[in-house]
Amino acid sequence: MASYNKVLLMGNLTRDIEMRFTPSGMGVGKFAIATNRKFRDSKTNEVREEVTFVDCEAWGKTAETMSQYLSKGRPVFIEGRLKLDQWDDKQSGQKRSKLLVVVDRFQFIGGPAGEGRQGGQAGGAPAQRPAQAAPQRHAPPAPGGEAADFGGTPDDLDIQEEHIPF
Repeated sequence: MASYNKVLLMGNLTRDIEMRFTPSGMGVGKFAIATNRKFRDSKTNEVREEVTFVDCEAWGKTAETMSQYLSKGRPVFIEGRLKLDQWDDKQSGQKRSKLLVVVDRFQFIGGPAGEGRQGGQAGGAPAQRPAQAAPQRHAPPAPGGEAADFGGTPDDLDIQEEHIPF
């Protein structure tokens, strides 16, 4: 039986990324994003909005980069996989579980923070410069024209200042 586990989401961070480090020094960033869906209610013909909150985690340089450049309210596009966490509740002794997205890649959406609505911030002054297109991935293309795949260890990433889109 074949299986495929891929998640693509775009939304706004609901809180700053919480960074922790494993004993070996690898970073783990935990955060959540909110995605909105607008639809027309068939009974009342009103436009309604449904918000879904999704827990996420990123590892290694991906987590560190996201933590450095993203904060609460900022829009982001993430690509990853679903993971089921299971544990025993210490208070009730019951089994607990939740689905979360493990982020493999992400894209910055909009302009830098502080540039009005383009950066996902409410209000503020209009943008000082035109919005730049978000990069395909958070690293330059690999030799041969293919986009780099950074789903591996932190040593696989070599992000340089000039590759950051703002």
